[in-house]
Amino acid sequence: MEYPRKHDKFIAYGTAGFRTRAEELPHIMYRMGILATIRAKNVKAAVGVMITASHNPVVDNGVKLVDPKGDMLAHEWEILATELANASDEELDGMVQGMVKKFASDSDAPALVFIGRDTRPSSESLMDAVVMGVEKMGGTVKNFGIVSTPQLHYFVVSHNTNGAYGEPTEAGYFKKMSDAFKKFREIHPLNEKYANQVIFDGANGVGAHKMKVMKTYLEDSLKVEIFNSGEGELNYMCGADYVKVGQRPPDNVPLERGVKYVTVDGDADRVLYFFYDDSNTFCMLDGDKIATLIAGYFKELVSESGLALNLGLVQTAYANGSSTHYISENLKVPVACVPTGVKHLHHKATNFDIGIYFEANGHGTVVFSDIATLKIRNSQNDTSMTDKQIMAVKKLAILCDIINQTVGDAISDILLVESILYARGWSIEDWNKSYTDLPNRQLKVQVKDRNVISTTDAERRCQTPSELQDEIDAAIAKYKFGRSFVRPSGTEDVIRVYAEAESQYSADMLAYEVAVIVYNLAGGVGDQPRKPRC
Repeated sequence: MEYPRKHDKFIAYGTAGFRTRAEELPHIMYRMGILATIRAKNVKAAVGVMITASHNPVVDNGVKLVDPKGDMLAHEWEILATELANASDEELDGMVQGMVKKFASDSDAPALVFIGRDTRPSSESLMDAVVMGVEKMGGTVKNFGIVSTPQLHYFVVSHNTNGAYGEPTEAGYFKKMSDAFKKFREIHPLNEKYANQVIFDGANGVGAHKMKVMKTYLEDSLKVEIFNSGEGELNYMCGADYVKVGQRPPDNVPLERGVKYVTVDGDADRVLYFFYDDSNTFCMLDGDKIATLIAGYFKELVSESGLALNLGLVQTAYANGSSTHYISENLKVPVACVPTGVKHLHHKATNFDIGIYFEANGHGTVVFSDIATLKIRNSQNDTSMTDKQIMAVKKLAILCDIINQTVGDAISDILLVESILYARGWSIEDWNKSYTDLPNRQLKVQVKDRNVISTTDAERRCQTPSELQDEIDAAIAKYKFGRSFVRPSGTEDVIRVYAEAESQYSADMLAYEVAVIVYNLAGGVGDQPRKPRC
């Protein structure tokens, strides 16, 4: 048998697909090639398979499937993926035959599967397993090689719309976004406070590779200096997750006051900004700050255009309390909260004509409904509109082409942020002053089984263990502006702890106290959480 199952470990298809140590994945990759082919036959369209573990250490890897519209795999197929991945070798053929009979009875139907991979050493051999699974089921593979996760999503939807969304090639991806970026700059005078340069931390991953290419398309419209471009270990002491969780800069990047920095993760679907202010304090602008920047500007454009478009923003429990207050009370933009995971945010965002979604970790994008897209497109030549309205509509139309609407895309999001800062004439310091984040801290608690904790209310409250939430509430009550929640990781046996409070020390202490509660009540293993220093 090709790629037999060599271990009994149960691995579930989570918010990021399958993700674990690379040596545990070959049989899963083979089976996902089989499943992707069945899915392609079922929907009569191309689907994607992306081999990546995103921000995880280089020893890990993973796989996620991309549906025809460039979105995440449908939930009911996630269940099938989990069942197929964990079936015994003896059960496999019967299970596959059952799926074919139910979902792809026309065995001769064509099936096109797009495959991409990140830069991990294990990715190439795991890709071979996917290819073999596709070919076993009579499917056709289009291998894009090393690409970012959002690029593969873009390729899938572009192909399935016959090029209406874009040309399904790397050149098409770079040209669409860069052309729109340069066109947007042509309609705005340059404000002296805007700095036309970013220092780019590529996490030693695919994002660095692709930003090098994007630079050639951008020409002089944006100056990008790239560090951690592949010479070091993937995600090690660099990248968006390292910066966000540690609230510190990446290694191997020269640090200067007032300089604008961006950092992406291993598969380039997350981005954060940071800088050092005049007092040499590290200042991070995360997904919340990016979301508020976009929401504020888009609200102005929608208002100026006069178009009847419903604008909304989607967050998770990780969103800083100050950002939620600023968006709802100052910007007057509706805010929805959903469980962690891009699939939840993306789905909720589609309820708006223009839906903005970002996780605090920097993963997010903007989606436009078909109605909104049609209104924006048709209104550009509406002679009944004023010049100011027409200009607002044109700006919206150009920004649509900068944005990769299929999924969070670090490179696309950088171009969007830079466009808005340019239009406003803002420095990164100006942007940071829009509101002040409550100090916060994230911790991990290693546990024997992360599934002992279950949550409700968009992961903001614990259901089990039964006494856990009461203990957390008691800890929160000690701190002014205190807020904390815990949730099981979707990718490893750890419980993630988030806390915010009036001061950094209070946030650190609250996070520590909650981490100890989790360790004691949820089966913590290894060393107990360490108390922060004063």
